[in-house]
Amino acid sequence: MKQLLGDLEALTHLDLISEIILTLNIPEKNDFKFDSLPLRIVINDNPKGFAANHNAAFKLSQGNYFCVLNPDIRLIDNPFIQLITHLNELNLGMIAPSIVDANGQFEDSVRKFPTFTRLLKRLFFGKHDVYHFEKKEKMVYPDWVGGMFMLFDNKAYQAVNGFDEQYFLYYEDVDICLRLWKAGLAIAVVPQVSVSHHAQRQSHKQLKYLRWHLISMLLFFSKHRGDFPPTSK
Repeated sequence: MKQLLGDLEALTHLDLISEIILTLNIPEKNDFKFDSLPLRIVINDNPKGFAANHNAAFKLSQGNYFCVLNPDIRLIDNPFIQLITHLNELNLGMIAPSIVDANGQFEDSVRKFPTFTRLLKRLFFGKHDVYHFEKKEKMVYPDWVGGMFMLFDNKAYQAVNGFDEQYFLYYEDVDICLRLWKAGLAIAVVPQVSVSHHAQRQSHKQLKYLRWHLISMLLFFSKHRGDFPPTSK
């Protein structure tokens, strides 16, 4: 988290960041000393889910845009100017950069909506059904993107009532992207704008995360029942 805050602090002179809402979901040392950052720290009495935490942060926010940003993201360059420009010019509901790993390779964060067939392919072949694109491409309009970095238009987030708090962890990003598309609010990824992600992949390591993953998957399929809008452009 401190590294990300340092990256954001380096951008404060651009007047792009009006506020940073940092949620401490579990007890941890609160020693964040970034005097030049408009930092507001929220300390939860009890842990909340991903959706509930971000909805609470949105209610506190006052800007025209709302950026969901995981603490394990690092900013390679300033991603916000291009993303906000495209968000406004194309009248999008949400936009995201491409996500790369520590070696600069694209992660599998830009995906097609899950179906039973795609889940079976994942089970047997070990790969997600992802969008493949090159760095030189200007724009990709995917089904959904991972929740480690999402930049929303404030009004679009309000229009779909934010994240669905029925999800504690996992699939809330798939769900909100689907609801944006259904509301006529397009989402996009800009391959030429990248941020780095140091993924934890907790669901691969601990049983409780795997259980949350499975519960969220079942909730998603029960809620939407394969009712996916065509999103390709």
